Amino acid sequence: MGKKTPIYPLHVQSNAKIVDFAGWDMPLHYGSQLEEHHQVRRKAGMFDVSHMGVVDLHGKEVQPYLRHLLANNIDRLTNGKALYTCMLNDNGGVIDDLIVYKINDEDYRLVINAGTREKDIAWMRKQIGSFKVEIKERADLAIFAAQGPEVKDKLQQFLPVNAPIAAILEMKPFHFTTVGDWFIARTGYTGEDGFEIILPATEAPKCWEAMQKAGIAPCGLGARDTLRLEAGMNLYGSDMDETVTPYESNLGWTVILEPTDRQFIGRTALEKQKQTGVTRRLVGLVLDGPGVIRNHQKIAIKNDGTGEVTSGGYSPTLGKSIALARVPAEIGNVCFVEIRGKQVPATVVKPPFVRSGKQVY
Repeated sequence: MGKKTPIYPLHVQSNAKIVDFAGWDMPLHYGSQLEEHHQVRRKAGMFDVSHMGVVDLHGKEVQPYLRHLLANNIDRLTNGKALYTCMLNDNGGVIDDLIVYKINDEDYRLVINAGTREKDIAWMRKQIGSFKVEIKERADLAIFAAQGPEVKDKLQQFLPVNAPIAAILEMKPFHFTTVGDWFIARTGYTGEDGFEIILPATEAPKCWEAMQKAGIAPCGLGARDTLRLEAGMNLYGSDMDETVTPYESNLGWTVILEPTDRQFIGRTALEKQKQTGVTRRLVGLVLDGPGVIRNHQKIAIKNDGTGEVTSGGYSPTLGKSIALARVPAEIGNVCFVEIRGKQVPATVVKPPFVRSGKQVY
């Protein structure tokens, strides 16, 4: 038996197929992964992502601490704004990717991945040193993601009655607001417009039922994975980990080297790699022949180079197979994926594959 989110009984009640994910009993789908995928792209879907970790940081030196801890620069944040970043080891490898939210100068919130939460928190505590910072894991909270083009029209039906709906609708991506104990952010992991809501676990069942009553369909981890793959979003443990850097993972844009005196963890290794250039990088692939691309399949390149699929699958929106793959830096525009002993041609593209429900490559 794995860990359970605050609304686990509601998943069972809805006949969800439950699977183990990072030690948690989570819904894979509620009957049709394909229908759930299309529901998010075309209408509105919701995900229980309460298995992810919420970590609150407080203290007079929390800002210099985060400048040291994270590869992206939190100086870019103002109150009510969020930032996507990587947390690196000394070699520039990715310990985790996360979102950091600035509440005020002494209070920040981090949302980290489920499979790395214990490792992440141990690393964060280790890096405190002499910084005057308090770290608190919030196991008392739940996290829901409401995603899709129709979500904004349904907010009033499930947010608290005193929520400033008009102001929330005007929030730009990667901004957030608080309504009492609720934390409402315009973020997501699907490539669609939507919101992620962090709320007290005790209020989670009522909120989930209200969202469902508003016409937002429950969706499982299966659809979440195909949606994020179409959106070209990395999955930790598949597309990046501690053995690769952001520059090798299509995440160079999250590394901020200015100002030059900000000595964040992993900076020296990344500066050296940037000077010498990467020998491998993460690209998108669209299969041109029959079959489905799967994780860990081999990539063959005309100049005798090789690569490997990090995330692959069928794209319901495009009706063809797509993938993220780590390949030699000079791959060109065409490669071959080894599927069941055959080399099937694929086109190399720059992710994302889909944005706002439309093909973009």
